[in-house]
Amino acid sequence: MKTTVDIPDDLLADAIRYTGAKTKRDAVVFALEDYNRRQHMASMTKYLGTFDKFATLTELNESRASR
Repeated sequence: MKTTVDIPDDLLADAIRYTGAKTKRDAVVFALEDYNRRQHMASMTKYLGTFDKFATLTELNESRASR
């Protein structure tokens, strides 16, 4: 879809540099995909449970040694 957007030059230059994109379009698409992925992951956290019994480093080492 063709859309005209006024993107500040400094933000677009940073996006191109950080993504390694060869074109402005590639940089914008990468940034949108990354943003959407992060938002999707954040929205999934409400489905995660909690776990309060983590093994300590000592317990992990003892478990590995007993194998």
